[in-house]
Amino acid sequence: MAAEEGQVIACHTVESWNEQLQKGNDSKTLVVVDFTASWCGPCRFIAPFFADLAKKLPNVMFLKVDIDELKSVASDWAIESMPTFMFLKEGKIVDKVVGAKKDELQSTIAKHLA
Repeated sequence: MAAEEGQVIACHTVESWNEQLQKGNDSKTLVVVDFTASWCGPCRFIAPFFADLAKKLPNVMFLKVDIDELKSVASDWAIESMPTFMFLKEGKIVDKVVGAKKDELQSTIAKHLA
């Protein structure tokens, strides 16, 4: 499933997750992953802001993973609280923001695009 430019790509299977990571890796683009859960209030609060960032920054890849849907990915990545935002460049974790912190999320993206 390919998404349009400027969209948050929801990964519903481990295969699609690996495929998107590979794409981000190959294109050497900044990848921001939102580890979320349907029952998590702060996740619902930050979701529209995350989607907005994706629209404004089409050169950044925005992924979303529901930790209940992809439990193995969440445990591989040692996700302990939601939302957790992971920042990747060329397949390596370069940063992480825990919690629904709009300013921190935005400034961390800006820092890695600079």
